[in-house]
Amino acid sequence: MGNNVPRMMLAAANSGAGKTTVTCAVLQAFVNRGLKLASFKCGPDYIDPMFHSEVIGAKSRNLDLFFYNEDTTNYLLAKNAADCDLSVLEGVMGFYDGVGGFTTQASSYHLAKATATPVVLVLNVHGMSLSAAAQVKGFVALREDSNIKAVLLNRCNPMTYPTLKQAIEAETGIPVAGFLPKLDDCSLESRHLGLVTVAEAQNLKQKLQLLAEQAEQTIDLAFLWELAQSAPKPAFTPPALPKPLQNAPLRIAIPRDNAFCFCYEDSLTLLCELGAELVEFSPIADSALPADIDGLFLVGGYPEVYAQQLSQNKTMLQSVYTALQKGLPCIAECGGFMYLHKTIEGVDGGSYPMVGVIDATSFNTHKLCRFGYTTLTAQCDSMLFRAGETTPAHEFHYWDSTDNGNCEHAKKPTGNRNWQCVHANENLYAGYPHLHFYSDPMLAYRFLQQCANHRKKRDHE
Repeated sequence: MGNNVPRMMLAAANSGAGKTTVTCAVLQAFVNRGLKLASFKCGPDYIDPMFHSEVIGAKSRNLDLFFYNEDTTNYLLAKNAADCDLSVLEGVMGFYDGVGGFTTQASSYHLAKATATPVVLVLNVHGMSLSAAAQVKGFVALREDSNIKAVLLNRCNPMTYPTLKQAIEAETGIPVAGFLPKLDDCSLESRHLGLVTVAEAQNLKQKLQLLAEQAEQTIDLAFLWELAQSAPKPAFTPPALPKPLQNAPLRIAIPRDNAFCFCYEDSLTLLCELGAELVEFSPIADSALPADIDGLFLVGGYPEVYAQQLSQNKTMLQSVYTALQKGLPCIAECGGFMYLHKTIEGVDGGSYPMVGVIDATSFNTHKLCRFGYTTLTAQCDSMLFRAGETTPAHEFHYWDSTDNGNCEHAKKPTGNRNWQCVHANENLYAGYPHLHFYSDPMLAYRFLQQCANHRKKRDHE
């Protein structure tokens, strides 16, 4: 972790401004120039990092100041960018939009400030002229330490770009580093949780190359490169991590297919560093869980979209049910939690049998429910938690459950909204809240400890 981590953040005035499109264009253009890149997403989003990963050929990571502190954030930034030529951070929502909507906590601004990363503000200027300068001026002026160093214009008319660039720079003193025109052929498809996953995106490789070709023509990549070099070396105290388990490696099954693909890569890496070996499988295509596994981590995803295929794979459903009945330690978050239900309502409205460990139905609410950050307080001792312990979490789902559990008490960080959730015991964590192991590395350690206990019991039997 000794390098300076050349880096920049692509942030935006608002959601829908085209951050991910611009980020992918810039990433692909630099990859085409032969550079090795790292990429990061501000906040809890799972899908945008998948697109980054498709471009750079390595796993993109999340940086989230609600889940962990500034030291850990800078540690993960430096750790994951250590051998890369350039790191690109993609912002979340509007630049200053943080926890609760009216704070800057965990916002793109907060991350840029905490990591001393220069910011390039992406503006969707479709239908705008001089008002674009007013937006830039306002964003720069709201906080003296905004670190906004440049602007990129998205959906910009090539004919008006020179005049618009001149006006913005004259009015604000902030350089304009180029633009992307409206590119209908390069749009990224969406669904109820945001963009579709990489595996489902149509003609993605072709779209990425078209974006990169456009970036080469109309974005000042040399300027962005120099801007990234100005970022100082990250400063941090590394987090205290538990020692790896001695009886490793512990085989942890993790689903990887179109139905299950939402997970924090740093959480998985931490599991491996503490003694896990991840064994991938497909609940859609495989007939059973992998052999000789010591634990199961059912990550989130879109089981409601693939409910019919999941339900038809009866041997896999039986394999999971039997394993959990025998005490296989299991973490099941959001989509993984839904998979453990007795039935899921599919996107087509049909009812589809699932594993059945949770005697409940997961159903479509047709709206986001309990969306956003929350803090969990354990109501009892369980595999991951001791009674009274708290941990940050995140929920993002349209489907709900007829039985969310009552082993955790969840409370929003602002306001008074709170609720009971999570099914938990000595072998199980199952609920809608997503966890990040770097918020408390002991969560990962306790999970692996229980996996080790299960292995001993299995080997003895």
